[in-house]
Amino acid sequence: MVQENLLKEFRESGGRLTVLTGAGISAESGIPTFRGPEGYWTVGSTEYRPEEMATRAMFEKNPWEVWAWYLYRRTVCRNAGPNDGHKAVVEMESLFNDEFRLITQNVDGLHLQAGNSNFRTFQIHGNLHFMRCANRCSHDLFPFPAGIGDKERDQKVSEMEKNLLKCPRCHGLARPHVLWFDEYYDERFFQAQTALKWAGATDLLMVVGTAGATNLPMQIGRMVAENPQAILIDINLQDNPFRALAKNHPRGIVLDGPGGEHLRNIVSLWRGLARFTTANGSGNDGCM
Repeated sequence: MVQENLLKEFRESGGRLTVLTGAGISAESGIPTFRGPEGYWTVGSTEYRPEEMATRAMFEKNPWEVWAWYLYRRTVCRNAGPNDGHKAVVEMESLFNDEFRLITQNVDGLHLQAGNSNFRTFQIHGNLHFMRCANRCSHDLFPFPAGIGDKERDQKVSEMEKNLLKCPRCHGLARPHVLWFDEYYDERFFQAQTALKWAGATDLLMVVGTAGATNLPMQIGRMVAENPQAILIDINLQDNPFRALAKNHPRGIVLDGPGGEHLRNIVSLWRGLARFTTANGSGNDGCM
């Protein structure tokens, strides 16, 4: 009941909503979590962890093995679709409009596919469906060439594909548009500072399906946790640092389980309040 009252209070206040999503929300679409067994990759007789594959150092050492790994990951994402959780986040944007922002660590593009707007979505780790110049001849993002199709696990990059995975401007090697482990958050590519600035003034932070293993999301969580008037919600199947922040916050809410059901329930509550407000003109008891 306390949780429901906090959510009603927030909706009626017209406050600023920030949704922060991680791999857990896309796991419900069948996309394996990045650090799970599906993320491991074998090169010759050596097995590499995702933290080793997803680096500029590995790309410079063995670009086509890194591309093969990313093309396989992109295939998994292309063959998935938005789930109820993604669709609920779209509804949240439609309810809150300019008081809404989505910050996602996911590179699968499913939030945009579901219907969230580019303008209100900060893809702080990039998007697998775009590439950019590895030599930095420009800051432009390029969609994947039409000739790049689905790739099986451990399938090598063909010579034809190597010719296509080039920068359209300088014709040098292209790279996936993602943030690698040995790179830093960059405002131009990932809107990191803009995301931090927005979150610093948020009234409700809803964290969905993230392990809290990367720097910027944890900065956002700690920032909101220091505001006793904000609401901090953690929705996750497992314990994580955001859960600890929510448990220790005076207006924290912890919701166990996959995000889809919880997000649908929250949207349903807020949508009902919106209908009530519209029917009564100002959200009061209808008596003037």
